[in-house]
Amino acid sequence: MKKLNIGMVGYKFMGKAHSHAYHDLPLFFPDHIHPVKKVICGRNPEAIKNAAQQFGWEEYTTDWRELVERDDIDVIDINAPSNVHKEIAIAAAKAGKHVFCEKPLALTLEDSREMLEAVKAAGVKHMIGFNYRFTPAVMLAKKLIDEGRLGDIYHFRAWFLQDWLVDPEFPLAWRLQKEIAGSGSHGDLGAHLIDMAHYLLGDIKEVIGMSETFIKERPISENMRGLTASSEKNAGKGAVTVDDATLFLARFENGALGSFEATRFASGHRSTNSFEINGSKGSVIFDFERLNELQVYFVDDKDDVQGFRRVLATDAAHAYSDVWWPAGHTIGYEHTFIHATVELMEAFQEERMPVPNFEDGVKCQQVLEAVDLSIEKRQWIKVADL
Repeated sequence: MKKLNIGMVGYKFMGKAHSHAYHDLPLFFPDHIHPVKKVICGRNPEAIKNAAQQFGWEEYTTDWRELVERDDIDVIDINAPSNVHKEIAIAAAKAGKHVFCEKPLALTLEDSREMLEAVKAAGVKHMIGFNYRFTPAVMLAKKLIDEGRLGDIYHFRAWFLQDWLVDPEFPLAWRLQKEIAGSGSHGDLGAHLIDMAHYLLGDIKEVIGMSETFIKERPISENMRGLTASSEKNAGKGAVTVDDATLFLARFENGALGSFEATRFASGHRSTNSFEINGSKGSVIFDFERLNELQVYFVDDKDDVQGFRRVLATDAAHAYSDVWWPAGHTIGYEHTFIHATVELMEAFQEERMPVPNFEDGVKCQQVLEAVDLSIEKRQWIKVADL
């Protein structure tokens, strides 16, 4: 079986998720190209050494520049903070490496376009980490839309609600600093909603939005891992330079209307990533906290059984489900990353570009910035104008 050597930059929340995907893919998809966890990279020597041992990587390094130049590396996986995506991705492409990059693609639309130009010029494969596309229940929604079973689509409403920042004493982690993260809930959570809308319905035509930063200052952070952080006593405070919540309305090119809400201040919502789609023949509702289920409604059901039905997307009829467990035995968050990695490996086998890729990343960044501009100007902005 052919193998691809992976060099990964980043070792925390997403680093663990990606490492798990590379580990499990050969176990459940034995006929696919096997990713080899060759080298993991991070700035802290002791931390990256421990991560390499824990996650099962053969080697570790603290120098990503050396990593991208190695002859024995085929793919560079970037899941470090957003402010380093551009430099690493472009260097990797110039070195002839294929690139798998977490979202958002870059800090700005201009940077994302430069990244796209670089991978296209180098002729390498490129993929972006919009993992929620690869949830079987979401893929069922896509199938129902593409087959016309929901009819003409009228509404797309989506919301990604978290509550990990409600405490005003939560430290000033890097995700709250614009120079590192690019934006707050908008770019972190809203990017997933935008990509989901593009995947399911197509391009967004115009937008208008509003945003708010509820807590303007927070204690200086000492350490962050995942969505947790710590700070030293009497460490002082620093300015929060990103949004805590962003909402926007949208019109799609196909005529549908959309509403989007991303916030980290929805008490009681740990990670409510949901959408509802209404069409002339039916509707669907998805909530990632119940990721194995899709709520489905068809208008032509008989009057005495009208209503939403729960479809458990674990039967072999659903995407990827035939390789996992018997029907009714559910999968979890980590499987979306495995499925994304399967798409990447299949793209090599089939000699095509994986999807979603940097084109999709640029398209998402375009909407993100259109929303920002609409907030600044307090008016509708056409996405194509950016």
